[in-house]
Amino acid sequence: MKRKVFVAGVGMIPFSKPGKSDPYTVMGERAARLALDDAGVPYSEVQQAYVSYVYGDSTAGQAAIYRVGLSGVPVFNLNNNCSSGSSALFLARQAVESGMVECAIALGFEQMVPGALKGAYEDRPSPMARFADTMTTLQGYEPTAPRAAQLFGGAGRDYIKQHGIRPDTFARISVKARQHAARNPMAVFRDTVTLDEVMASPKVFDPLTRLQCCPPTCGAAAAILCSEDFARRHGLDMRVSIAAQAMTTDMPSTFDAGDMRQVVGYDMTKAAAQQVYEAAGIGPEDIDVVELHDCFTANELITYEGLGLTPEGTAEKFILEGDNTYGGRVVTNPSGGLLSKGHPLGATGLAQCAELTWQLRGQADQRQVEGARFGLQHNLGLGGACVVTLYQAA
Repeated sequence: MKRKVFVAGVGMIPFSKPGKSDPYTVMGERAARLALDDAGVPYSEVQQAYVSYVYGDSTAGQAAIYRVGLSGVPVFNLNNNCSSGSSALFLARQAVESGMVECAIALGFEQMVPGALKGAYEDRPSPMARFADTMTTLQGYEPTAPRAAQLFGGAGRDYIKQHGIRPDTFARISVKARQHAARNPMAVFRDTVTLDEVMASPKVFDPLTRLQCCPPTCGAAAAILCSEDFARRHGLDMRVSIAAQAMTTDMPSTFDAGDMRQVVGYDMTKAAAQQVYEAAGIGPEDIDVVELHDCFTANELITYEGLGLTPEGTAEKFILEGDNTYGGRVVTNPSGGLLSKGHPLGATGLAQCAELTWQLRGQADQRQVEGARFGLQHNLGLGGACVVTLYQAA
């Protein structure tokens, strides 16, 4: 029988540009200690640790968590590309829900370098080769443009072709992201921008300009998950629980549909969201606040539809009518999202968890979504994996 899982504590450090951060070991320790302090739990009570990062050596998780304590518990190192943080959260939740453990920590960090993402090895097959080949078949390849921008920019192009929206609709998402990030002291980019400034920034890959692409970022975040019995025994915060969670990977449509939206995970998103809604017995109309994977503006737009926040083909109307922000139907990325808060790959999913936990507790200060009861998290990694998590306030 599945047990209820509570988010007893969360911790996050301010994100920063590459070269401006502490080493990953220090960042990871700080985030873990913040989460433990928030929960009011000593590390000696944690029975398993799931640690996520993408750019780092094996057992970097131990190197970070050992600074918190040497308790001998299992430590698992996770790399699932940009969905690594939520993959750690998924496994920690699964361990608690199944009864294997009473308390687990999920910790994510990333110490990045400037510039576009690239693989670490050139002497072996790339995990992204099939995606790159499919993209090249569908739209060609531009050697001077970052591959990720070509993948997600291509999804934006295909959406324009199918639904006839204006290219500046994507740019409006960046304007919204900066407005939200201006209220978030943890975000990297807190200066607001105008639509004209977004459109005038250097072109990366049409329709994407530089201000529509998330920056390489350093940072760390963590969450303490526990069972109801554990929470009651220790007098822990039980205001936020994980109501449902699903993880999906690629399906045949990723490579066979002839649509760049599928290549970048639209069907993974849609399937995971449907599983979550079905398990929780609610629908997208019940969601109050969302933290979704806006690595590029094009992905935020197609994700609105993948999560069911607006019907397919209506994302432009959703944006133009302000239904994606305060005063609208659902507040998306109140933190500023990856576009403005930053995207330290291994930490992103856990930073999303922290933001939604604060929102459902009523602790989000100037970013607070009033009366938020259901929070939805969407974290996507190409290669690929998608994790959708539903949080519920008590």
